[in-house]
Amino acid sequence: MSNGVIDISEIRAEVLLNYLYPEMAGEWIARCEGSFYRNYSDDLMSLFEDREVVLSRDGLLKLLPDGLISDESELTGNVADNYQKLTARIKLLKEAFLPIDTFFFRQKLNIEQKTSELLKEKLSFLLKKYWGYDIAAENNRYVKEVAVLLPYVSRLRADLGSIGRLLGDIVGCPAEMKLGRYSEEDSTRWWLPKVEYQLLIPELTPEEYTNLREEIVPLQQFVAEWLIPVEMKCEINIRWREKRPQRAMLDYNVKVKGER
Repeated sequence: MSNGVIDISEIRAEVLLNYLYPEMAGEWIARCEGSFYRNYSDDLMSLFEDREVVLSRDGLLKLLPDGLISDESELTGNVADNYQKLTARIKLLKEAFLPIDTFFFRQKLNIEQKTSELLKEKLSFLLKKYWGYDIAAENNRYVKEVAVLLPYVSRLRADLGSIGRLLGDIVGCPAEMKLGRYSEEDSTRWWLPKVEYQLLIPELTPEEYTNLREEIVPLQQFVAEWLIPVEMKCEINIRWREKRPQRAMLDYNVKVKGER
């Protein structure tokens, strides 16, 4: 990973397939083409509709001694004919070892699934143990996405710009930040600093706006509690700003009607 961009070529096939198709762990057929292709291909080279995956890694056939596949006598005589026979023999052996390679690949898929589950349980345990937050009991989808960042709260707290970008990424819309003052009285003699995040979401129906607003309220409470300084007021609102047509500017020589 560099500059915030994930290099998918470095992701193992087990991780990628478990993420995309977690319900198909026991159905994949693995065909290992050899680690030679790893120099210019991803670990998962291709994926077919018949649930066959082609991998740039060595299968069990590669572990066998070369003498079991070809004899030294095949290096003499009709080389072209011997090469065709050798190629056909290797193709048959690949098909023969295909169930074994598939078995080991499915075992690795299961191990990857168990590892992912353990890591999720580890995060839930840490959040509950050290931050007193039970993420398993959380029903709000937006709060869940922010809650996983609690281990980094010391870096995020009071970083108002990063919090705004985070909210925009989570909700999936542009987000703007406005700084101002807040006071419960008409007088401005006693006031608190205020930050308002505006989520710019166009063309919401009244029902959609109400439902989204109900989801935003718990998110606002969570962000205010964990990420915003205690002396600062925080609000998250939903807005839609239509682009107004730009007015043509008058030229210097234009005279307004009625002017003498």
